[in-house]
Amino acid sequence: MEGEEGSQHPHLILASKLFLLTLSDVPDIEKLRFKDEVFTFVKQDDMLPLYETLIASSVLDADPALVESMRAKLDDQLKKLDEKIADAEENLGESEVREAHLAKSLFFIRIGDKEKALEHIKVTESKTVAVGQKMDLVFYTLLLGFFDMDFDLIAKSIEKAKSLFEEGGDWERKNRLKVYEGLYCMSTRNFKKAADLFLDSISTFTTYELFPYDTFIFYTVLTSIISLDRVSLKQKVVDAPEILTVIGKIPHLSEFLNSLYDCQYKSFFTAFAGLTEQIKLDRYLHPHFRYYMREIRTVVYSQFLESYKSVTIEAMAKAFGVTVDFIDVELSRFIAAGKLHCKIDKVAGVLETNRPDAKNALYQATIKQGDFLLNRIQKLSRVIDL
Repeated sequence: MEGEEGSQHPHLILASKLFLLTLSDVPDIEKLRFKDEVFTFVKQDDMLPLYETLIASSVLDADPALVESMRAKLDDQLKKLDEKIADAEENLGESEVREAHLAKSLFFIRIGDKEKALEHIKVTESKTVAVGQKMDLVFYTLLLGFFDMDFDLIAKSIEKAKSLFEEGGDWERKNRLKVYEGLYCMSTRNFKKAADLFLDSISTFTTYELFPYDTFIFYTVLTSIISLDRVSLKQKVVDAPEILTVIGKIPHLSEFLNSLYDCQYKSFFTAFAGLTEQIKLDRYLHPHFRYYMREIRTVVYSQFLESYKSVTIEAMAKAFGVTVDFIDVELSRFIAAGKLHCKIDKVAGVLETNRPDAKNALYQATIKQGDFLLNRIQKLSRVIDL
């Protein structure tokens, strides 16, 4: 299931093109090119189950002759694989039997038959003893899950991998699993955990079958900015040598990160505008585009207001390179949603911050938890008295 060493798996490249075909933001001329590339790939790998699905959803046009040709070819290949399994079971050892079953699993993966692939991966697993080889089967399952964005399958596979690691397993596979789990967390809007997992994997990244290293750094920076405080961001991201070597190759990303940290808000908004297209066209980030836009603006507005007890709306608008009316409307939304701790004095044209007192909040939480504990103890004492 893995692509060539150091390259993204072809099925995930195919999944990205299929995703782009569904977007209204992609120009029609680009969609025609993607459609041709998808058809060429499906034909080349004899992906009949996927081809039939794409015909049913009107993504590709039906070609009855091609369907029959594919079916005949696949039937012939399947017959040979079954003969190989029968021969291995009759004449060879357990290792050869496992390899024959694995070949059949990989065949179903290649043609895009998910249900049969999962079924035969289970059969292969029953013939597998080594923890490392079992882990490889989990990685095949995870790639199947990411192709279809089947989050239930991905979550179960990650849990299964973690339980396997309790039996043993090498560091290389453990580090790879962190990236898979990080991608799952990012895809399900758990940006904080995704950032932690990605940052843990920066120096040991080998998961090229998921995405190139540049894309990995792109995800790491995006998730870290809305998850880490300024000190952690500086230590783990802004000054990280692994990120510094790559970040300049990704359009707008360096300016996006550094302008935020250096409080150059006008430059930040310019860079952010340049990045929005990349985020919108990413199949993992696209569903969270609006959410991410809100979160990053919350971070940058909070950082600006952190330095002031009060500031004029005009001064803030000037710092961000936008109009007073825009800032007024923006902040009103965030204040109403409880995202920003400040209030607008429209008459004076001033913003007044009212940051919550952390010590007071901790004191209130302690009182509440203590009260809850006392109630539990009283209930317990009544039971004991009885």
